[in-house]
Amino acid sequence: MEALNRENFRMGMRDGIPIALGYFAVSFAFGMTAVADGMRGMDAVIISASNVTSAGQFAGLGIILGDGTYLEIILSQLVINLRYMLMSFSLAQRMEPGASLYQRLLMAFGVTDEIFGISITRPGYVRPDFHLGAMAVAVPGWVLGTAAGAVMGRLLPAMILSALSVAIYGMFLAIIIPPTQKDHALLGAVLLAMGLSTGLAYGPKALERALGLASEQLPRISSGTSVIIVTLLVAVLFAWIRPLPQEEADADAAEEGREKVPADSTEDGREKGRKK
Repeated sequence: MEALNRENFRMGMRDGIPIALGYFAVSFAFGMTAVADGMRGMDAVIISASNVTSAGQFAGLGIILGDGTYLEIILSQLVINLRYMLMSFSLAQRMEPGASLYQRLLMAFGVTDEIFGISITRPGYVRPDFHLGAMAVAVPGWVLGTAAGAVMGRLLPAMILSALSVAIYGMFLAIIIPPTQKDHALLGAVLLAMGLSTGLAYGPKALERALGLASEQLPRISSGTSVIIVTLLVAVLFAWIRPLPQEEADADAAEEGREKVPADSTEDGREKGRKK
């Protein structure tokens, strides 16, 4: 592994501090929820240390505690975390020349929405030392938050735990509401997803009552399968209803093309032109 640039590594750590604070708050809720639902605190910490994905972990937690199958776990994580593969493609296109395979593998473990954002928006190439510096702060923040939430989940009274568990829903609302105010298509996607999820959860019970059937006579869909169905249906539907406008796609492609050309190569070209 090549030696890391200490200055870039420190800059990554500095930019990773706000991410770590946000991760601590969210993973605290995960650790608290996991323990409150019957999972051992150490198991919750191991999940956070090996995954580092909020939506994936919360979805996986529901499947695990609901005695879901391995197939449900695999499919739900694949669908929920598919965006990280796309982010990795983008990072790979702008990776600093000479980055070793070992560095790339380490970076891949810490490709989250926030770390990707601060790495890809820096001018020039994506530097492994900066990315790894951000990971060195953000990932421990995620794990420590889970551990703190698991400990507090054991110490706090059940009434307070029940009240605090609502915080995770507030977090998701804070993430969802601002973008939907600017994009009506996104608002429609969110409302449709909520409606489908509610229908899959309570539809069988309502249908049993309407038909006069005995309880649990109709098959139920697990939470993991519900996540997969809703995500795929809504994503495919709105990709068809409202695809990315061609002019925006062309602009993004042109911007990516300009970013792939190193500044040094442009200067060399100008110098050659002067010599001619």
